[in-house]
Amino acid sequence: MRGIEYKHLERIEGPVVITKRSKGVGFGEVVAVYGRDQNRRLGRVVDLSEDWAAIQVFGSSTGLSADDSRVEFLDRPMELRVGTGLLGRVFDGLGRTIDGFGEIFSSDMRDINGLPINPYARVYPRDFIQTGISAIDGMNTLIRGQKLPIFSGNGLPHNRLAAQIVRQSKIRSADESFVVVFAAMGVKYDVARFFLDDFERTGVLANVVVFLSLADAPSIERLITPRCALTAAEYLAYEQNMHVLVVMTDMTNYCEALREVSSIRGEVPSRKGYPGYLYSDLASLYERAGKIQGSSGSITQIPILTMPNDDISHPIPDLSGYITEGQIVLDRELTQRGVYPPVAGLPSLSRLMKDGIGPGMTREDHKDVSSQLFAAYSRVKSVRNLASIIGEEELSALDKHYLVFGEHFEQDFLSQGEYEDRSIETTLDLGWKLLSLLPREELLRIKEELLHKYLDPIIAQSPQNQEDLDEEDPEKGRLRNAGNRGR
Repeated sequence: MRGIEYKHLERIEGPVVITKRSKGVGFGEVVAVYGRDQNRRLGRVVDLSEDWAAIQVFGSSTGLSADDSRVEFLDRPMELRVGTGLLGRVFDGLGRTIDGFGEIFSSDMRDINGLPINPYARVYPRDFIQTGISAIDGMNTLIRGQKLPIFSGNGLPHNRLAAQIVRQSKIRSADESFVVVFAAMGVKYDVARFFLDDFERTGVLANVVVFLSLADAPSIERLITPRCALTAAEYLAYEQNMHVLVVMTDMTNYCEALREVSSIRGEVPSRKGYPGYLYSDLASLYERAGKIQGSSGSITQIPILTMPNDDISHPIPDLSGYITEGQIVLDRELTQRGVYPPVAGLPSLSRLMKDGIGPGMTREDHKDVSSQLFAAYSRVKSVRNLASIIGEEELSALDKHYLVFGEHFEQDFLSQGEYEDRSIETTLDLGWKLLSLLPREELLRIKEELLHKYLDPIIAQSPQNQEDLDEEDPEKGRLRNAGNRGR
């Protein structure tokens, strides 16, 4: 019989308490735990056996004793109150408002675990989302309904990049609503304050739903935060027909919390101590992105994670890469050279990019320009490795041209201001200016008609540029084009 309180706990292990199992209790159910001080602590069922239930307490278990405590099973899962008043509000990691304006006016409660999406009902992602960042829009394009994580490292500017994406992201259709759900897990107070201050100062907070779980919050709260955020996103996307971008940082903190809870429960660890179900747990979050039939809305995800020791083969980025459709990798060497955002050109990719660019979506030359920039930058990396062995002065004239291109590519294309919002047209035009630094016969990935349409006018405006290339004098080209970097 439900509703009966169970007195006495079997044992207490940190934030986990063990008690007798109530008949019909379910995994993930919300529980109220009362100590001798009669304070009400909420918790969640995290493990079940035939006779016992393990409960993770939201908060400290200080003051609880096995003899004087009691447990009440509340016969409901963890839920989030949703409604049209979500936008512009700030919640804690458990979905409780912390902005001082009280609860939102709605009686609609949703299970934070969501409902599985029928694969047959999914609609293939095809539409372009503009972030205003050339390294993403031009070469690793974000598509509506995609999961595109950012792989970063400790000390890299992923927080600044996340704030810039939230500020600048938009869709090109003026008659469709676009909103952002932002979730931060295990972040320090100053980082949380940075995000809130930035959103308020730039005026985007009215179009954002914020969930914050600070570093001093219990580990179990970090496991709840992304599920609350995705529940809010599902309501806005599938009930209100909005296009929702979900930015989640830092997924490494989420996985560390999962490992901690798994260890407390005594589970057999897998790679580097993480539970064996890390893959399926991450998939339960990432696969809540997408578009479904019957709704014009969509959910796009940008999970941000910091790779321990910059190791991309670590279980967290490794498994995330299997589930998601590409990745954007931040490079420490570029950061040290003053490039922001330090998006690594070659390890980054967007697997759905090809389906969301081109005529009617971005521009007809997008695919060719992106492919040529990738190929040229790959050649730059090879030439730099060669130069480190034989010296730059021993390189061929063509290789020196590629060195000049690489310098301009990093300083003018990849690098941009933190508050600089570039349209996709500006990004592609800048790509053409960079490609004009290379001999025409090197542009093998671009159709001839596109060369006539976009490259020839640039050369006509700056004929000396092509003459320098024909004379195989890249140093002169470097000097003459220093003022035409497309800033």
